[in-house]
Amino acid sequence: MTFASPAWLLGSLLLPVVVVAYVLARRKRRQRTAALAVQGLVTTGLARRRSWRLHLPFALFLLALALLVVASARPMTTVKTPRREATVVLAIDVSNSMAAADIKPSRIGAAKITAEDFVREQPSGVRIGVVAFGPSAVIVQPPTFDHTVALQAINHLSLGGGTSLAAGILTSLDAIAGKTLVVNKAALGQDNSGSVDIGYYGGATIVLISDGEDTTQAGPVTMARLASTAGVRVQTIGVGTVAGTTVQIDGFSVATAMDPQTLEAVAAVANGSYHQANDQAGLKAISKTINLHFTVVTKYTEVTALFAVAAALSLLAALASLL
Repeated sequence: MTFASPAWLLGSLLLPVVVVAYVLARRKRRQRTAALAVQGLVTTGLARRRSWRLHLPFALFLLALALLVVASARPMTTVKTPRREATVVLAIDVSNSMAAADIKPSRIGAAKITAEDFVREQPSGVRIGVVAFGPSAVIVQPPTFDHTVALQAINHLSLGGGTSLAAGILTSLDAIAGKTLVVNKAALGQDNSGSVDIGYYGGATIVLISDGEDTTQAGPVTMARLASTAGVRVQTIGVGTVAGTTVQIDGFSVATAMDPQTLEAVAAVANGSYHQANDQAGLKAISKTINLHFTVVTKYTEVTALFAVAAALSLLAALASLL
């Protein structure tokens, strides 16, 4: 057991003082009783027979005082409790093509709005992580139950570089696993993702938000298949239009268009589904597929109330013993 306010335990130093005061008071009372007994005014035998009952109220009062001291120190202990939880990682494309304005306010703007709306719909038992990917990927926010922190991470995303959907998926798997996974890239290169063992993380979900344009040689479908063998579902959300537009990159106008076929293929091999950012019904459907499962968690819990209730019961018992 630990204490959130241990300084209050110094109050226990008062307990011996209270005991000494009680002993001195009882001694003076015995002396007065003895003096009255000499005069024949009290029966000492009856007093002795009931002496144990005389100490009971004080003992109960002392116990209540000790419990109040402990309660004031705000005791905390580890408690194992069941909780329904799940892990979702939002993998958001931050490549240069996401600056395109073929949807309003822009692809990255729509991606952020979609991601934020998704976070707000999730119950408190869902841990949410955020991964930003371009030519490589980085964990912006490890999975957390604090959804406000996840929203802040989404809001602070900025653009740059090309696009690697595979990097986004792999780094999302790292975020789910809580470590950097070692992947046999040779086996993946031959699309033998089923033979690559990265562990099992059943019930976790990756929500990939991108325009689907991939500018690397890495195979996003192969990486999605690897996620599937690890028990991770990959849902994809497309931002942009198939007609496309141009975007300014380093002073050059570069044509860019959404590639729904790649996003559909990624979702198909990882037990997911593909939706567009403006498909509200589809986004709600994704939320319904999140697998909340029961798990036993150990956490520090404040048990001040238990000690306060015990102290109150001790005081009531002390009062009852006086009747």
